[in-house]
Amino acid sequence: MPDPAQPAQQRVREAAAKRGVTIEIVTFDESTHTAQEAADAIGVELGQIVKSLVFMAPADTAQDDAEMEPLIALVRGTDRVDVAKLASAAARPRLRRASAKEAATTGYSIGGIPPFGHRVHIAVVMDPALDAYEEVWAAAGTATAVFAISPATLAMLSDALVAPCAEDQAAATTL
Repeated sequence: MPDPAQPAQQRVREAAAKRGVTIEIVTFDESTHTAQEAADAIGVELGQIVKSLVFMAPADTAQDDAEMEPLIALVRGTDRVDVAKLASAAARPRLRRASAKEAATTGYSIGGIPPFGHRVHIAVVMDPALDAYEEVWAAAGTATAVFAISPATLAMLSDALVAPCAEDQAAATTL
């Protein structure tokens, strides 16, 4: 059951509802902070877990790297982000991973960052490999809450650019 006392979960639910989508948030006693913990708690394949990973890039209007803004990459739980692919897809050549403090600018803490419903508009790039599943599971604002969603609805709710941004796992295993 969703925890009505959790404002972070409520923000995620309301963000989906504003776009005409009802999501069912499931909370667990145990952590779903990592993709593996989430997959184990839900009982799904690791690839069905959506990792919402925060990166930082200079703002479009920035004169230097002092003014940075977040960018979120959505990838399968089995995948790692290829920073060069993400930077190319987002047209942000000076992209880097966010610190925990920077990731908190989303309005959520690491392990609970949802793909949408952030404090401010954040650009999102979603790897098309998520389309391999009819249903994927994403964080719902806290490290113990998740929700199920189709990849197409996920892309719509997060206003995601769907573009390759994950490492080529087949190539990585042959090296």
